[in-house]
Amino acid sequence: MSEERKKEQLKMIWPEQLLGSPPAVHVPIGYTLRTYKPGDEEGWYDVMDLAGFSRWNYEMLKPWFDHILPDGFFMIEHRASGKIVATAMATHRPQEIHPFGGELGWVAGHPEHSGKGLGMAVCASVVRRLLQSGHKNIYLNTDDWRLPALSIYLRLGWIPLLYLPDMEERWRDVCANLDWPFTPEEWPEGHPKPV
Repeated sequence: MSEERKKEQLKMIWPEQLLGSPPAVHVPIGYTLRTYKPGDEEGWYDVMDLAGFSRWNYEMLKPWFDHILPDGFFMIEHRASGKIVATAMATHRPQEIHPFGGELGWVAGHPEHSGKGLGMAVCASVVRRLLQSGHKNIYLNTDDWRLPALSIYLRLGWIPLLYLPDMEERWRDVCANLDWPFTPEEWPEGHPKPV
């Protein structure tokens, strides 16, 4: 494993000033946004694999069902092929750094369908679901090299959490790679205040 991939993950939070402003969800023509139904597993494993996550199986997925909010396992289906081409989960995952934490997790998209706003649609759907459920401490974990996902998160309104000493420099690199304003003075440091 490369040194880059051994680092602690980046963290982002949904800002307090946007708790009353759920993002809009736009699904392009030819696609359907829906939630998980039994039988979706193989298609979901495929899109996860294509997005660079290790090969999933039911034993790996099963524990997540204890954390996924009802109607919080989003998928976008390509109508012409019937294939799942994008996905994200709204989970209830409290952690010390995120008490009563709601997490945007396991975001993945099929590379052949990239650039159509599908990742934006599933991520916005998760944020809306977490807000609907009353979560006020909403977070995500990601990696420096997942630039397409990071671009989506920033455009939706997520902000970096500078929780470790190396975070500012790592976010400087991410912002430079995405041509995004680097504004660490506007980002919270350490643990977010408990909500």
